[in-house]
Amino acid sequence: MAYKFIDNYREQGARKRLVEVLQKKGITDEQVLKAIGKVPRHFFFDETFWNQAYKDIAFPIGEGQTISQPYTVAYQTELLHIRKGDKVLEIGTGCGYQTCILLELGARVCTIERQEKLYERTIQVLPYMGYKPKFFLGDGSVGIPGDAPYDKIIVTAGAPTVPDLLLKQLSIGGILVIPVGDEKSQKMVTVLKTAEHDYERHVLDTFRFVPLVGDRAW
Repeated sequence: MAYKFIDNYREQGARKRLVEVLQKKGITDEQVLKAIGKVPRHFFFDETFWNQAYKDIAFPIGEGQTISQPYTVAYQTELLHIRKGDKVLEIGTGCGYQTCILLELGARVCTIERQEKLYERTIQVLPYMGYKPKFFLGDGSVGIPGDAPYDKIIVTAGAPTVPDLLLKQLSIGGILVIPVGDEKSQKMVTVLKTAEHDYERHVLDTFRFVPLVGDRAW
């Protein structure tokens, strides 16, 4: 498939303004903001909708999924406290925008998507953009045990509970960020794995995600 993406001063200026919006909303991590300012979000939109790409909104990407609101992406990423070289498991590749932000921060990313059409598109688009995570097609609610342990795990869909299999795949000192609630709204939850069977949990702000579907979810 041939792609003809354009990233000129107009789009770069729009990203700069988006970063300013996120700062006003409380995002303070300079590296996260820098990544948001670098990744061309409009590449994940049909050209017809490029004027929507740098608004702080979620937007449909097909298969009943959305590209997350930039504030949500920044919020979750900030909670992960990514350090260069961290091994990160992303549950819900979607279009790959969050994946690119993690890679820009220097993470080694394993990302899994259950929707085959999204998966097939993303495994072509991201390498074209210069981003090369490890892609997986399957049930994200059970993680990717074969590549565990992970320093960080991020779930980009709403779950009814924290899947126990994901906790087992965290390394000691690792962080899991996941929205937990019902299918209409969720609370952002962070879990720090302090020992093999000990965890420190924090319940934060309310968000609305598409549901996490799988054996250990909806």
